[in-house]
Amino acid sequence: MAAGQLRSRSLIRFRRAFSRICVPHVVFFFFFLWLWISVSLTCAARLPATSRQKLEVRKHLKRLNKPAVKTIQSPDGDIIDCVHISRQPAFDHPFLKNHTIQLRPSYHPEGLFDGNEVAATIPRERSNLITQLWHLNGKCPEGTIPIRRTKKDDILRASSAKRYGRKKHRSIPQPRSADPDLVNESGHQHAIAYVEGDKYFGAKATINVWEPSIQQTNEFSLSQIWVLGGSFGEDLNSIEAGWQVSPDLYGDNNTRLFTYWTSDAYQATGCYNLLCSGFIQINNENSHGSKHLSCLCLSKLPI
Repeated sequence: MAAGQLRSRSLIRFRRAFSRICVPHVVFFFFFLWLWISVSLTCAARLPATSRQKLEVRKHLKRLNKPAVKTIQSPDGDIIDCVHISRQPAFDHPFLKNHTIQLRPSYHPEGLFDGNEVAATIPRERSNLITQLWHLNGKCPEGTIPIRRTKKDDILRASSAKRYGRKKHRSIPQPRSADPDLVNESGHQHAIAYVEGDKYFGAKATINVWEPSIQQTNEFSLSQIWVLGGSFGEDLNSIEAGWQVSPDLYGDNNTRLFTYWTSDAYQATGCYNLLCSGFIQINNENSHGSKHLSCLCLSKLPI
C-alpha cells in the first residue's frame, strides 16, 4: 500500500514538473502559429493587385489544364492535350465524384436509331467532313478526350479568372414570347427557328459553317442548336452547341466549335466548352473551342 502511494505521489510530481516544462512551450507554439498565420494573411492582403491577379491566373490554369497522355501542336498555335477521359474537368464537380461514365444511352425510344445505326446511314465521304485543324498533326488515342489548352492570355482577356469562360449577361438573348424582337434583343441581332410543347428525347442539327468578320473584340457571331427548359428568370436550363467566332474568348477570328450549359439562367452555373466542371465529353475526335475545317457542323444533344 505504501509503495502504491509512493508511486502515485511520484507520478503527480512528474506530471506537475512536466506541465511546468511543456505548457510554456505549447503556449509559445500556438502563439507562434497564430503570429505566422496573421503575418501570412497580412502579406497576402498587401500583395499588389497585379501579383494577386497572377496568382489567381496560375491557380485557374492549374485547375483547367489536366495532365496529358499525349500533346498535339495545332498549325494555328493551339495546343491540344489528350487527357484521360476520367481526368477531364467535369469530374472536379463534387456531384460527379466516382461517377460512372456512360458511353452510350441505355435506352432508345421506339423508332429512334442507336449510335451504330446512325453511323451506318452516313456516307463515308461525309463522315470525314467533321474535322478540325489540329487533326493535321495527329489524333487522340482511345480512352482520352482532346482538350484545347488554356493559356494565360485567354484568362487575362476576361474581366476576372472567375468570369473566364462564362457568358456576359449583356450577351444573352432572352426571347420572352413566341414573337421576339429579332432586330435588337439585348443588343443581339438574330434569327430563331424553334419548336416547343412536345416530349423530346434529343435534338440534332446540320449547320452551315461560315467565317464572319468581327470588327470589335467584344463582338461575336455564332450559329447553334439550343435546347431549353424553364424560363428566362432563375430556373432556365440550357444546353447549347454549334460554332462561334469570339475574339474575346479565343483571341482570334477563327470559327470554332463550342458548347455551353447552364442550370440557373446563366447566374452562377455553366460555361463554354470544358472551362468548368459539369459537362462530360466522351468523344476523342472533336475538341471544344478548336478551329473547324469542314463545311458542316453536326451537333447532337441528348436530353
